[in-house]
Formats: sequence, structure tokens, C-alpha cells
Amino acid sequence: MSPMAYFNGGFMPVEHAKIGIMTHAFNYGTACFEGIRGNWNEEQGQMYIFRLPEHYRRLMDSCEVLQIELPHGMEELISITIRLVQRCAYREDTYIRPMAYKSSQVVGVRLHNLEAGFLMYATPFGPYLDPDKGAKCCISTWQRIDSAMIPVRAKINGIYVNSALAKTEAFNKGCDEAIFLTHDGHVCEGSGENIFIVKDGRLITPPEEDSILVGITRDTVMTLAKEELGISTDQRSFGTGELYAADECFMTGTAAHIAPITEIDGRAINGSVPGEITTRLQQLYFDAILGKNKRYIDWCTPVYELAKKTKVKEPQP
Repeated sequence: MSPMAYFNGGFMPVEHAKIGIMTHAFNYGTACFEGIRGNWNEEQGQMYIFRLPEHYRRLMDSCEVLQIELPHGMEELISITIRLVQRCAYREDTYIRPMAYKSSQVVGVRLHNLEAGFLMYATPFGPYLDPDKGAKCCISTWQRIDSAMIPVRAKINGIYVNSALAKTEAFNKGCDEAIFLTHDGHVCEGSGENIFIVKDGRLITPPEEDSILVGITRDTVMTLAKEELGISTDQRSFGTGELYAADECFMTGTAAHIAPITEIDGRAINGSVPGEITTRLQQLYFDAILGKNKRYIDWCTPVYELAKKTKVKEPQP
């Protein structure tokens, strides 16, 4: 297994993929990215990349916001991703990070008249939050950035300073994760996850209007809940009182998967154990991302099988 990257139009060892210290994105956060999961199915000896086209559609939308011209289209992005994962040859869960960025070596705050670059790397990555034990969370004193400040539907690198402040604040309080509120006091999301509560057998999650990142795992959970459990999701605003009184609570994200929340600000949720609906959704979700549920196999891109069945032209440096 060798850590590899795609950089400047070709594949190379990660240690050879370097940017200059004057790179605009490094100095001003003018970049956007995706976090994509490759999930290793030991029984099948297969790596499944989850909802790859959806991730790249969101990256393209983020690029539009930052006026970054991606040098690759959808099919080529998928091809590069598959070939990079093959070169790394990991036999474990993997995190894939494509990034589009302002690559000009210039000083000056702006988006216009700047060159664009694209890179990608992959690294082994286990669960971001414990899927079995449950997470202790706290309400952050930092507010979630409002969409009138920075377009929060885009995964812009600079936004994540907001998340870093909240995450470290939670760590310093002995918690696993932070929960953002909006400027109106509505529950928003975690530092890197969407949030759901369960009340009286229904799912509730903050709406897009509350400055959330519209998560792909969030959409996956709502789909599974409706199609497999017959549970609808209310997308509406709610405050901390409703959060504390939830029957169950969990977070969703590419890195976190579905992570139960068992404590918020010292208050136990569901007796400090993962709830029944949360647990059922977890099992459905893991079956889907590992290619075990054929109903959702179209969500999965099988890396090694696809390499054998199709001939994909290799991107040239």
C-alpha cells in the first residue's frame, strides 16, 4: 500500500505533491473540496465508493460559487478517483479528498483573474465518531456561519475555521462533538455533520434555510427511513429545548456515518444509549454503503470490479 495523489494532471506519491507557500488558496482559503468514502467489504474483497456522482455534482456547484473552472468533467473525475484508489490499494475504509483551488502564486484578496488547480488524495480512515458507544456533545458558543456571509451549501475550505473553533471548544470541555446554533438560536449542525432528532417515531432535521450544508449522508438517511422503515422526516427549525427533549438524536456525515448522540450539555439522551430507530438506520446504512443491499447498489461504485469490466482512458499529465 502506497499513499498516492493526483496532482498537476498526473499520479504521484503523496510526498511529491506540493504547493508553493504563495498559493492563493493556502493564503486565503479560496478552495473547495469533497469528502468521499471508500468502504471496504471484507467478505467480497471489494472497495465501494459511496454516491460518487452526487459528491462531484456538489463539488461542481462549489466551484461555480468560487469561480473555479474545473479541468475535468464528471466522467473523468470518476475515472481519476477509481484509478487513485486502485493505486493506493488499501484494504480498509478509505477517505478520498478531491480539492479544486485557486493555484495562482499571488497576493491579493479576490476570486477573479486567478488560475485554478485540482488535486486528490486518499487515506485510510475509520469512523470519525464512535458508531456504537455514542457521542457526548455540547452546544457551541460559536455560531454557525450564516449563508448571507458565505454560501454554506458550498464546501469551501475557509468556512472550516468556524468548524475547527467549535470542535476544539468541545474537546476542551471533554466532549466528542459540538452542535452549532444559528444566529436565530435554531439548532443547525455539528462541526462536520448534519443532525437529526427522533420524537414520537418521526425524524426531524434542520431545513436548508438554517445555514446547513445539504449533506449527501443526510439525504441517504431520509431516503432509507422512508423507503425501509416508513418514517418521514420533518425538515423544520427547532431550538435547544426540543433538542434536549428528543427521544433519540444522531449525526450524519461522510466521515461520521450515522453516529448516535447519547449526551448533550450533560443531559442524557435515551438513557445514554443509542436509540432503536438510530440503530435500525445504522444497519440499513452500513448494508447500503457496503453493497450488501442490492436495492441501493447504484449508490456504490465497485473499484476493483469496475476496473476489470470497463476500459477507462487514463488521464494524461
